[in-house]
Amino acid sequence: MKLQFDPLAHKSSYQFFTNTKIKKDFMGEAPAPFIGRYGYPNVNVGILAPCEIYPNTWEYDAPRHWAAQNFDIPQIVNFRSSLINSQFKAHIRHDQNKWLSLVQEVGMASKPVEMEINLKDTPRLRLFSDNYAAPTGPLGNLVNAKITQNPNISSKVDAIVSDTDLNAAPGLITLFEKGFDENFLSKLLSVGSLGLEKNRKLVPTRWSITATDSTLGGHLVKQIKDFQEMDNFQIYFDGYLGNYFLFLVFPDAWQYELFETYVPKNPTLELKYTTDYEPFQGRKIYAEQTAGGFYACRLAVLELLAKIKRQASVLVLRFITDEYTAPLGVWVVREASRRAAQSKPLSFASKELLLDYVCKFVHNKFGWLPNPLLQNSLLLKNFGKQTKLSNFFS
Repeated sequence: MKLQFDPLAHKSSYQFFTNTKIKKDFMGEAPAPFIGRYGYPNVNVGILAPCEIYPNTWEYDAPRHWAAQNFDIPQIVNFRSSLINSQFKAHIRHDQNKWLSLVQEVGMASKPVEMEINLKDTPRLRLFSDNYAAPTGPLGNLVNAKITQNPNISSKVDAIVSDTDLNAAPGLITLFEKGFDENFLSKLLSVGSLGLEKNRKLVPTRWSITATDSTLGGHLVKQIKDFQEMDNFQIYFDGYLGNYFLFLVFPDAWQYELFETYVPKNPTLELKYTTDYEPFQGRKIYAEQTAGGFYACRLAVLELLAKIKRQASVLVLRFITDEYTAPLGVWVVREASRRAAQSKPLSFASKELLLDYVCKFVHNKFGWLPNPLLQNSLLLKNFGKQTKLSNFFS
């Protein structure tokens, strides 16, 4: 069963955005689109923009920046709750809706797009959040919208978007290697601006986030499988916004496993967890238990291995504490994992020494022994037994 947030945690965030200004008709800069999933293939398409033009509207949709500046939950919720979701209905196959081209330009732009927006009614003050996408603010039905200033679209993006004979995956990878981050790329994918012309369609935001992480991770997996294996055992640890990640790195062929657990304050309660595993040959089905977090964390792990040019088996333990008072989206997993990957590693001479240290460290840090996680780890059971693809051709 998937871990879910306590509904009270959702309510706790409302106190942070009581000063948000809401208008029915306004000028604002839109930093992002939002594509819903309900009613698929006829979905709600939204333009996210605050009711006023601010000098820093780009910060309202910048997960890497939030993490780099160590923004806390109230700051992030304040940003996101200010974004009015001006929505309309559209079919995913780019029907003739007059506003779709505007949404695509918002998704392609390197900077927030200045727009004039008119809504049917004044939206109610409300925050919409889930475990996948970053929260959004009040919801309104769009009556009219127009761009009042030419969007800033990179020539590199325009070249990929204009290539209607290029599949979406190579397009994402090319732009990623040119320095565009996964948050921008997921927006580009969600507005249907990538891929073969006949295949282009709107992709719900929560799906595009995971699709982007999965695609970029799949690209890096191919690279690290050609690297030499690690020559020692290592652990990395760090966290962000109450999400802590412990990387256990073993000198072996590539495999990856993620355990996610909430850490209750009462040590007499059972330590519940969800987990998913990827062998050397890869997964054939979606990671249902840890969902988007599996692919977001895997991307951080693979970035680490690509940086040090080594192949390894990596077991990741995620500990979610009560510091994480409101769900902010999968980006938290990605950025908190990256912090762990950037920490100074501790090295060990053996698997036994590493696991002994991990048990003591987790107990001291969180008041719990991680034995249930380690005892049920497929990665640990398969350590040293991985069958590489090259074995089939030797």
